[in-house]
Order: sequence, then C-alpha cells, then structure tokens
Amino acid sequence: MSPSAGVTRNTLRQQIADALRDEVLAGRLPPGREFTVKQIAEQYGVSATPVREALFDLSAQGLLASDQHRGFQVREFTVADYRAMAEARALVVEGLFRNPAEVAVRPEGLASIRRRAAEAVRAAKGGDLDVLIGYDLRFWRELGQFVRNPYIADFLTRLRVQAWVFAVHRLRRDGMDENVLWFGHEELVEAIARGDHEQVHAEMRSYYGHALAWADRLEAPETEGSAEGRTDGPPGPGSAMPPQSPESPGHCA
Repeated sequence: MSPSAGVTRNTLRQQIADALRDEVLAGRLPPGREFTVKQIAEQYGVSATPVREALFDLSAQGLLASDQHRGFQVREFTVADYRAMAEARALVVEGLFRNPAEVAVRPEGLASIRRRAAEAVRAAKGGDLDVLIGYDLRFWRELGQFVRNPYIADFLTRLRVQAWVFAVHRLRRDGMDENVLWFGHEELVEAIARGDHEQVHAEMRSYYGHALAWADRLEAPETEGSAEGRTDGPPGPGSAMPPQSPESPGHCA
C-alpha cells in the first residue's frame, strides 16, 4: 500500500466514525439498533475495510457493542451507567482543580470557549437539542485542552459523549425543560478564567447534583412499577432516592 493510500483510508475511516457518531448523538441510530459492516459500507458506498475499522473505533469508545455473529449495535446505557458516568467525571474534575499543576489555563483559548458557552446556553434556552449537543461537546472538549494529562482529557471527553448517547433519546421522548437542561456554561468558564477554584467546585457540584437528581427521577417510574401491589415492607435495593435540590439548573448529560 502506498503512503497516500494509507492516508486516504485512515481519513475515510475517521469520516465514517464521525458520521456514525453524529447519527447516534442525534438519536437517528437508537440504542439497540443492529447493523453489519456490509450494510454501512453499502450505505456510504465504500469498501468494508475502513467501515470495519471505524466501527471498532466506536466500539473502543464505548458507543457500540460488537458480536462476531450479529455484527454491531448501538450500546444501550442504563440509568446506573449514567449515574456512574456522572460520578466518575465529578471525581476526576474535582481532583484536577484541587491540584493546580494539573490544569494550565491559556488566556488565548478562553475567547473561543466563551463563545461555545454562550451558544450552548442559547440552544438550551431555545430547546434546540441538536445545536446544544454540538456546542456542549465543543465546550467541554476545549476546556479539556487545559488539562495537562491528555489521557485524562480523552477520558472526560469519552464520558461526555457516552452521557449524551444515554440522554438524547430520553430527551426527545420526554421533552426538555429547566429541570434537565443546564445553563451554567458561562459561570463555569468565568470561574476557571479567574482561577476561582472554590467557585469551580461549586459549579461542578451543582452540575453533577442535578445530573444525579435526573437519574433519580428516571429510576422512579421503574421503582414504582416494581413496587406496585406491595402494601408493606421496606423499599428494595433498586428504589430511587429522593431528587436532590440543585443550586442552579443543571444539564442532564
């Protein structure tokens, strides 16, 4: 294979992975949707090799599940998965901002992040989910560039994408309101710009507290259904906790 052929295949592989990720994030490929390498190759009019590589890339990112007999399917994240994502992000971010040496805020990068923050808030208030997801992911990805450890930054980005995969079809089904949409992007970036670590922690605690409260609300109908007809006895281990009272509206993902 010539060097140019290798570059072309890798570029095609990335383009296919990006296109499929966008389809999943838009909710057009719902959780549990199954497909094969052949189907995707025919859809995009390309050979099987870059498609197979793209699908394995998305599997490595946790967005797809693979089975050698059934092909690939969009991973279906549970409420417990989502809760674990939120808690993992909270632990990592709290640790980062308690150790200033791990974060290098570059003033020249703040202007772009402020624009992403403003657009994300505008989309959230307007209820435009597709635009919100795009700007929200860019906002967190650009903030991640301030993290000195690239493995941590990549980990946080992957969790963010996975959280949106969990959230998007639920938001399209149930609708969006101030109980599940976060408008705190601008406050967070200004706290980071000032180097106000206590305020950063406060914004993140509010953010994750709201995310976990949404998980509680999602679990409540399942718990009520499983407890229907029971007249006594303590709640089982799957019972939902009472929703938390966040300090400010928070984003569900």
